[in-house]
Amino acid sequence: MVSEMEILTGMTIRNICWLLLESLPVPSYFTLSEELQQNQTAAEDIINTMKVLNNFLSEAEETCLMNELDPYMNKLRYEFDHWDDAIHGYRETERLQWNEENTKILDRVRKIAFPPDVAPIKFVHILDLDKNGWIKPHIDAVRFCGNTIAGLSLLTDSVMRLVHDKNKNLYADLFLKRRSLYIMKGVARFDYTHEILSNDNSIFKGEKVLKDRRISVICRNEPDPKYKDI
Repeated sequence: MVSEMEILTGMTIRNICWLLLESLPVPSYFTLSEELQQNQTAAEDIINTMKVLNNFLSEAEETCLMNELDPYMNKLRYEFDHWDDAIHGYRETERLQWNEENTKILDRVRKIAFPPDVAPIKFVHILDLDKNGWIKPHIDAVRFCGNTIAGLSLLTDSVMRLVHDKNKNLYADLFLKRRSLYIMKGVARFDYTHEILSNDNSIFKGEKVLKDRRISVICRNEPDPKYKDI
């Protein structure tokens, strides 16, 4: 008769990982690296501080945003060098004034992403990524924004990767569905780099995810005053 110890010894690391995560619901938009699966505390931290809300926008709302953004964005050229080497194949701007319909959309984003006592940055960051572009691993500078980043994904699906800044074996991939909203805060925002994978590397749960032109509409909160002079 096989003993319990022999059974446990014969289990693969993958089997053990699944046992550890049985009590931790992993959203369908997440995949976790093997080492992250084994580290329940780290897994809980990343899942609790990185959320994706699918179908946040309707098709009509996406069209409304694009109708306001495209006339200006199409005047800009895609750049393949970034000032801090974080993006390849992009054009970007910041926008303060919006039409009435889009103001309502952004107010909805801010209401969900930021508590009432948190001051959002008034300017909204617009990042237009070429279909052959990608965003390299980076952590947003603390002197420019606070503890929460909320982004709408327009025009295409894509894959975002989060990698722990100190332990590269702790990483997660997220499927950012077209018209979804992601909210990154706390551990995910400060302790993990984030990136949008190039089409050469864009795979989620074994399936290729071909990214087309992607526009992200990003709301952030004001930085902590102690970091402004860094």
